[in-house]
Formats: sequence, C-alpha cells, structure tokens
Amino acid sequence: MTPFEKIINFTTAHRISAHIIFWLFVFIMFVSKSTFYDDPEEVKYEVFYTIYYEIFSITAAYFLSYRILPRLMALKKDNWVWAELIVVTYLITFTARLSMIYVLEPIIRKPPFNQEPILEIATDIPTLFGSYFIHIFSLSVFFVIIKLIKDQHIIQKRALELEKQKAETELKILKAQLNPHFLFNTLNNIYSLSIINSPITSKSIAVLSEILDCILYRCNSTYVPVSQEITLIENYISLEKLRYDERLSVIFNHEIDQNGLIAPLILLSLVENSFKHGAGEDVGIAPKIEIDLKLVNDNFEFKIRNTINKEFEAESGKIGLNNIIQQLDKIYPEHYTFNVNKTDEDFTAELKINLAPKYNLA
Repeated sequence: MTPFEKIINFTTAHRISAHIIFWLFVFIMFVSKSTFYDDPEEVKYEVFYTIYYEIFSITAAYFLSYRILPRLMALKKDNWVWAELIVVTYLITFTARLSMIYVLEPIIRKPPFNQEPILEIATDIPTLFGSYFIHIFSLSVFFVIIKLIKDQHIIQKRALELEKQKAETELKILKAQLNPHFLFNTLNNIYSLSIINSPITSKSIAVLSEILDCILYRCNSTYVPVSQEITLIENYISLEKLRYDERLSVIFNHEIDQNGLIAPLILLSLVENSFKHGAGEDVGIAPKIEIDLKLVNDNFEFKIRNTINKEFEAESGKIGLNNIIQQLDKIYPEHYTFNVNKTDEDFTAELKINLAPKYNLA
C-alpha cells in the first residue's frame, strides 16, 4: 500500500480527526511566518488574523464541498445551484468584512478609528470581491481540490473492485462450463469395470476423485501451479483411455524449467475439446492426440493436435473455444496468442502466454 493510499484510508476511517488535523496544519503553516516578527504584538495580530480568515475559509470550504459540488455533479441538474452559490458567496464575504470592522478591529486596533456603515460595507462589491473573496475562497478551493482527488480515488477504487468481482464471477461461470458428459461417461466406464471385477477399478475411482478435488477445490484461485495442471491432464487422459483401450494414441510431452503459475482449467478445456471432437462417440476410429507443453523463462507454450472425427459438430467446437478465449482475455489481456488450424485430417490449437506479468485478480 502506497503512502497516498494509507492517507486516504486514514481520512476515510477517521474523518473528523482528519479534518481537524488538516485545518490545524493550515493554521500552523500561516502562523509560523509570525516567528520572524520581533514585536509580540505583531505576533498576536497575526494569530488573530489567521483564526479569523480560517473560520470563514472553513465555512466556504464546506459549503462548496458538501452543498454545491454534489449538486453540480449530480445527473439531475439543479437550476438554483448557481443562484445559491452567488448569494451565499456574497453573504460569506459580507459577513467576513462586517466581522473584520465591528469585531476584529476593535480588538486589535487602538481607538479612536472610523468604522464604515453597514450599508457601505454591503454595497462595496469591489472590496468584497477583490480582497475578502479571493483571500477566503483561495484556501477553500485548495480544500475542495484535495477532497475531489480523494473522492476520485475512492470512486476509481470502487470501480476496480466492482470490475474485479464481475471478472471473478464471469471466470467462475466459464470454469463451470466443462463438459458434463465426461463425468457421466467416466462413471459408466467405472461401473462397467466394477461388474467384471477389473483390477483397475479402484485406481480409476481414485483418479476421478483427484480430478474432482482439483476442479472443485484447488482451482478456485486465479492462478495455480503448472505442475498441478500437468497432473490434472495426465489423470484426465488416463480416464479417457478407459473408453478407447488400445485404440487411443495419446502422446503428452511436457518440459518446465520452473513451477510457474497459470490460470486453471484452460489447458484441460483444450484437452477435453480435443477428445470430444477428435474421438467423439464413434468407436470405429482410432483417435490420435499429441500434446506438447513447455515453460521456459516465463514463456509458456501449449500445443495440442488431434485427428478429426467426421461426426463432430463445428458449432459445438466453437462454443468451447470461445469459452477459452474469454478466459484468456480476462486473465492475460495482450499477453497471449491463441491460434487454431483445421485441415481435412486434423485440428491443431496452439497457445502461447507470457507469464512474467502476473495479472492477479484475487
């Protein structure tokens, strides 16, 4: 957290204390110049003048900040706001000069001295504007600017939080769109194994349990270790092999120089898409899938190629790929490339990600 954010958090949590500290700081800043005076009377006069002007500056500052600005920035325009601004500004400057002549000057000046009539004070617009307005409202505008900066920061922070929550919700929805047929088919296959008392039944149940544990519990964060995704893919492949026996040819090569972090389930979605549209439900073909995964110096590459099942539906494949692209756009904006290539014989998807900039939404 930066010092600026710490100040914003403090002023938000302790509003009254923050305002008192601000105006006390302003008072000390203006009074400090009186230390150069040798005459104690002059120091006393400087203190009185500072208190006097600060009182009216505070009045003007809160009037502008909490009465005028909210109405100027509101979507529904208030036609009377400008009239109120002019009238109240005049009343503040008039009261300030009236207080100067009839309250402050009798305290700090030695009589006899002349005092202007109230009517003359009220109608002397050049003096009210040229001296009192500028002096009082210049300090008030400084306060208003600080408040605007703080409010703008809070608004941007809330907007980012809302965008983050929206992105997280969308990611959860996208992650939940895995093919439910995988679970259905796997359970049927395990059931078939159990009927014939196959020795791999218990192992298959354990692998399925590990996959579900990973998807339901260990993939909730924005990033997971690449090694976890590799294990997930290997487990998925081992279960899919139950459907195709020796007819299925899967080659999975992986090379990583570090256990980096990557968005979860994107790779599994690509693998699932490859099985779904490369093998499908056609038991008459010998599907072949080749997977290459590489992570070197934060440069991640994932390439998967599968033979084409003539029965697969192109539109269904597009939905799966659009799901993947949506996730990539949200997590790795402008830091990834994703290309697909389809021929009459095979379908290839290639994903490259620069993992150096960690876009963490959590």
